[in-house]
Amino acid sequence: MSRRRAGFESIARLAELADFTLAFAIRAVAHLGVADHLAEGPRRVGDLAAEIGAHERSLLRTLRALATAGVFAEPEPGLFALTPLSELLRGDHPLSMRWAFRLRPDVDAWAEMEHTLRTGETAFDHVFGTDYWSHLAANPALQAQFRDSQRALTRLELQTLTRLYDWRGLRTVVDLGGNDGTFLCGLLSRYPQMRGTVFDLPGTVAEAAKTAADAGVADRCAAVGGSLFETPLPAGADAYTIKRVLIGLADDEVVTLLRILRGVMRPDSRLLVLEPRDAPDDLSISMDLHMLVLGEGHVRSPERFGELLAEAGMSVAAVVDARLLNLIDARPG
Repeated sequence: MSRRRAGFESIARLAELADFTLAFAIRAVAHLGVADHLAEGPRRVGDLAAEIGAHERSLLRTLRALATAGVFAEPEPGLFALTPLSELLRGDHPLSMRWAFRLRPDVDAWAEMEHTLRTGETAFDHVFGTDYWSHLAANPALQAQFRDSQRALTRLELQTLTRLYDWRGLRTVVDLGGNDGTFLCGLLSRYPQMRGTVFDLPGTVAEAAKTAADAGVADRCAAVGGSLFETPLPAGADAYTIKRVLIGLADDEVVTLLRILRGVMRPDSRLLVLEPRDAPDDLSISMDLHMLVLGEGHVRSPERFGELLAEAGMSVAAVVDARLLNLIDARPG
């Protein structure tokens, strides 16, 4: 291979890695609900534009670009249809990813990643003058978008977590930082012997009642609003779950929270830590960089969690690789 050809191939590969055009295009058409309007079959771009309130020529160019990547299909000029990828962008898909790809304020923070590299400070805090969670709490619309994105991920996670871990012996479960209750209600709908409590910030957990009603488990699901660090946590449950929360905290904050949890657990309670895997794959690396830009936390290995749990008076009983997450089963002592 000539040096010139190798150089062109390297340029093409680097351009591909640095490209953000399709990433933004997917987010834009997801927000507009394009896939929902193609659910009944192929549509002309003019009809689509009229229904969703889009500029026809701009929509055509965007869908055509996404079709080259297999996100949509263009069986004939100006006619677009769904593919297996865009099926996941439908709002009514059981594993819908329509709201999984957030746009702002994450992107504004990523644009200032250089600040993090130069200073070690969180880019998000630099851009917005506050931390991620405080910013969400002050912006209800953004908080709702975050809930939707977490709900999309949780649907995927439930598929593996309920298959790989034995939940049948648990009768009382408290889901800490449980968002709108999607994860807990998913468990309750599968295990009729189980009762549960969702604990999260008041503005977030307020949505749990609707989630429980929609899942048909309202009589077995309670909701408590408060701060994990400041509000007394429900005591004496069989199990406590905490999913994708500790990744957003620094090590000292993790230990503080684990000690609080240890204080409300029975001697035979278990803590199920559900966190992104620390693995040499694209997803783990991407998640770790995401936290570098957005918060103080980072992806941790099961071994590191074992050390933090030990500081809080707990030990690891088992580790389950659930593909998207690790499930770490921890016990007092």
